[in-house]
Amino acid sequence: MPRPSSTASSGKRGGIKSPGPRRILHLDVFSGIAGNMFAAALIDLGLKRKQLEEDLAGLGVDHRIKLGKVRRAGFSARSLEVVVPGARGRKARTPSRGHDHGPHGAAGHGAGSRGYLEITELLGKARLSETVRSRALAIFEALGRAEARVHGVTLDEVHFHEVGAVDAIVDVTAAAIGIERLEIDYVTSSPVALGHGSTESAHGRIPLPAPATLELLKGIPTVPAHVEWETVTPTGAAILRTLVDDFVPMPAITVEAIGLGAGNDRKGPMPNVLRAVLGRENNRLGRDRIVVLEANLDDLVPEHFDFVMERLFEEGALDVSLQHIQMKKNRPGFLLRVLARPSDRMNLSGVLFAESGTLGVRAQEWERLLLEREQGRVDTPYGRIAVKWVRDAEGVVQVSAEYDACKRAARRAGVPLRDVVRCAEEAAREQAS
Repeated sequence: MPRPSSTASSGKRGGIKSPGPRRILHLDVFSGIAGNMFAAALIDLGLKRKQLEEDLAGLGVDHRIKLGKVRRAGFSARSLEVVVPGARGRKARTPSRGHDHGPHGAAGHGAGSRGYLEITELLGKARLSETVRSRALAIFEALGRAEARVHGVTLDEVHFHEVGAVDAIVDVTAAAIGIERLEIDYVTSSPVALGHGSTESAHGRIPLPAPATLELLKGIPTVPAHVEWETVTPTGAAILRTLVDDFVPMPAITVEAIGLGAGNDRKGPMPNVLRAVLGRENNRLGRDRIVVLEANLDDLVPEHFDFVMERLFEEGALDVSLQHIQMKKNRPGFLLRVLARPSDRMNLSGVLFAESGTLGVRAQEWERLLLEREQGRVDTPYGRIAVKWVRDAEGVVQVSAEYDACKRAARRAGVPLRDVVRCAEEAAREQAS
């Protein structure tokens, strides 16, 4: 474009190359999340097992990773289990403080436990990249602080059962490794689906979500999962709290890979999987919010619509449309729709009430995605003509001449409209090159 803004999308303009689109990981947490589910989803996305095992070897913790392919409600997903020598897998955990809440649990002091400080010391000495180390430490700190608040102890007093601690260390570090190895720049997540009911713990039955999970989810949007089992574990919640930059619907990206990480097989309406979507940000798309105003009309005089449209545009409408519809009692009618900025909704509603005769106006806000655009004027044999430059999602610049300006110029010069349009668009393309 002739005068790109400072937020122009990637590509060369005037010898300057702007940064490429970010790589975004979006988590679809429709059935919850656990540490092993997250790690498994990253492997399903393309994280190489060999790379992961080589990086995890830097922990110096005796373990091995068991990967598999399973089916969950018809979906093929990747499963991951951390196998600790001398233990019987994940079901062998019996925390003595707190509760057994999925992959990990805070545990009391005992011969078979690791303290929070011991774990942070282990991570501090491990052969890991500094980025991986800092992420893993941040996740463990979030988890430890939540457990401390729930059990009324200090962070230094939080202990994890030995087997559960190894699981947690590996799952958390694998999460940090995957973010780095997959070169992820930004992480988003859907609202978190929470199960209900209760589960057994070292202190008897406790409600779901588990107390530490709920503590970690403070300030994070949640939705009911409508299942009576634990959908989100404390480590899963700690990963969300630490790694996710924004809790939003899936952003505008070009999808590169989709990964499914499996949890335990559960009965219910939804597969117990975490879906992870990896893609490049479509940063040639802007976004804003618009309000959509609608009214069903069965008594609007059709020739009056021109005046109604003029009044709506005068009050700031971005677009106005009219559709034929069939209404109650089989009466023919119209659907009048107005797109506008949210700040203009009241003024435009007033126009609709006054000019259309409607008794009610429906209003809702939509997110709008926008191509990068710019308006200007170009010189032609028929005078200066208003044109628009638009960069599409692939970075290609398209041009279009403004119809009203071309019509006026064609009348003045007494030439066909198509000749004015062609000259204006050719000049616009030359200016953009």
